[in-house]
Amino acid sequence: MRIKNGFETILDRIAKNGIEDTADEWMEAIKEDYGRVPLIFERMRQRPDVLISHLLYKNSVVKTSTLEAKYVELICLAVGAALNCNHCTEYHMQAALRMGATKEEVMEAILIAGLTAQSSVLADAYRTYDEKIDACMACGDEMVDILPPTESTCTNSSPQCGMKKGEK
Repeated sequence: MRIKNGFETILDRIAKNGIEDTADEWMEAIKEDYGRVPLIFERMRQRPDVLISHLLYKNSVVKTSTLEAKYVELICLAVGAALNCNHCTEYHMQAALRMGATKEEVMEAILIAGLTAQSSVLADAYRTYDEKIDACMACGDEMVDILPPTESTCTNSSPQCGMKKGEK
């Protein structure tokens, strides 16, 4: 007989206890482990099947990770910060500290998040600039007769363009 892995054991417990009791159990475990339950889990609790499926996925990722729990929380903190989610940042900062992270490690994660977020903004904006800068800002048509940018003219192939042919 094959020995069940942790995931199969969890599924058996859900089947045995039902989703309502399982959701209540997991909410208590989260509160015990992290000191509080995030708002998103409280709202998901109103639909226990959603909460359980979310936590099953989360636990599958975390439990199979080769990273220490502290580093998983520092990554979550950095992602939350980069996404401008204050609640995520606060929650994962608290969780990282509970998992043994130092104040310096938390600050490092925040700095890396800021660096990454800034780079993302610049990379996206530069790509848009490169793709669109040679287009007429009024109609989106390609600019022609590229001399110095101020001397470019619109092709006026778009009927919506308000510029007159040859207008600069």
